[in-house]
Amino acid sequence: MVHIGRIVKEVLERQERTPAWLARKINCERPNIYYIFQQKSINTDLLMRISCALKHDFFKYYSDEITGEM
Repeated sequence: MVHIGRIVKEVLERQERTPAWLARKINCERPNIYYIFQQKSINTDLLMRISCALKHDFFKYYSDEITGEM
């Protein structure tokens, strides 16, 4: 099962970005970013904003799970 919050955190760290940076990019408060990291799922609008900010397709993790590629 995909834990999207954990994946977002990993990608953010890999890009050497901070939670504060992501918060500014998606127009939310920094504590909300830490909340996102804990979530197994998040709504698609938020996931799209995060994907655009980080230039990373987070939706592919769900597609990969459906097709059994994980």
